[in-house]
Amino acid sequence: MKEAGEARRVREILDILARTYPEARTALLFETPFQLLVAAILSAQTTDRQVNRITRQLFARYREPEDFARLTPEELAREIRGCGLYKNKSRHIIAASRILVEKYGSRVPESLEELQRLPGVGRKTANVVLNVAFGRPALPVDTHVLRVARRLGLARGKTPQKVEEELLAVIPEEERRDAHHRLIAHGRAVCKAVRPRCGTCSLSHLCPGRQN
Repeated sequence: MKEAGEARRVREILDILARTYPEARTALLFETPFQLLVAAILSAQTTDRQVNRITRQLFARYREPEDFARLTPEELAREIRGCGLYKNKSRHIIAASRILVEKYGSRVPESLEELQRLPGVGRKTANVVLNVAFGRPALPVDTHVLRVARRLGLARGKTPQKVEEELLAVIPEEERRDAHHRLIAHGRAVCKAVRPRCGTCSLSHLCPGRQN
């Protein structure tokens, strides 16, 4: 009975999120899987809004892996210096671009394992590419997803990978892509890290982590 009750609670959470954020999607601007990969690498410790400011100009000049592969780390660093850790990201993007050109015919691989072998690509970034660029039922866990999932009791893990495993166990495969974006949207709009808006939250009656 307890398991059935929890399943109903999870179902209600997902339904409310779907009604509240029907159009939720990535805020990153891109035209190709490669551009999304670059934007996702840049987004670490940087807001999506700032990444978009950078990539609007960046992708107007450099569009394909070959374009980035020809750059030096110093040249690319000057282009992306508005984001955090830009020197490291410059080296990673160039190294990943060269691997894509040499090993994959300039195509972005479509497996989690291959993506994670690229410089600067961790599990979350790889899952973002799979989810957004390739339409796979991946569920990337960023700070918003981790916080909201733990507060709602959808997961208890303290690491992104553990939270991902727990979410995959309770969210149906066909809903995982949208659930990722809706959890982020809820974290940004309502379930904030500081001063969450529990009083106006449509999920407060289902949330064990609500603040009175």
